[in-house]
Amino acid sequence: MIVLDRVSLTLGGAPILSDISLTIPKGGVTALVGPNGAGKSSLLSLIARLQPLHSGTITVDGLPVATTPGPVLARVLAILRQETGLVSRLTVRDLVGFGRFPHNRGRLTAADQAAIAEALAQFDLTGLADRQLETLSGGQRQRAFVAMVFCQGTDYLLLDEPLNNLDMFYGRQMMQLLRRIADSHGRTILIVVHDINYAAAYADRIIAMKAGRLIADGPPAAILTPDQLEAIFGYRMAVATLDGSPYVRHH
Repeated sequence: MIVLDRVSLTLGGAPILSDISLTIPKGGVTALVGPNGAGKSSLLSLIARLQPLHSGTITVDGLPVATTPGPVLARVLAILRQETGLVSRLTVRDLVGFGRFPHNRGRLTAADQAAIAEALAQFDLTGLADRQLETLSGGQRQRAFVAMVFCQGTDYLLLDEPLNNLDMFYGRQMMQLLRRIADSHGRTILIVVHDINYAAAYADRIIAMKAGRLIADGPPAAILTPDQLEAIFGYRMAVATLDGSPYVRHH
């Protein structure tokens, strides 16, 4: 499990996160929601040690994030950042293969090749495997980056807005796939998502943040109420029930 205890973060004198204490049990899909600037991306970055922890503690399966050697941590959790960047002349297969680096330090084995092939197939990228990233659409590149994270083979996947650049078809397909990966592969997925209805449909739990603080935490039906949504996003929304699940008419 991931355990955060009294985690705070200040950058340039501005408070980004304030006194976050949170436990994310192993398995399933947890959605992080909230308005822009709520601190969602910063929280993922601290868990993955992309930036140093200033206050409090974070552990992943008992490993202290602040002091665990990088190669050990990279075999436990993987992260997709919101800004992925683009490397020219890199193929989709090469990018996905980078996910195996913590296991082979750049020397691919037969097991690595099999893991790459599985990731390409899972994310519908086999036909694009030898295409250079710069020739792909934004949505195709986004799927390739998520496939790289999956290929790392970690128990924990931290995904910061993985639906960026995906149209409705591939956005739905991505969420279905992540749900299936959590269920069939036993992975723990922590995902930042802006579409509240995707969170309602596919997440086991929704954690809501605002202004660097946790303000709501629970199953979708408990979070997706007009009162809670107004507290999170600042305006009242109608909530309907569709096939037994809450559906927010946020537009």
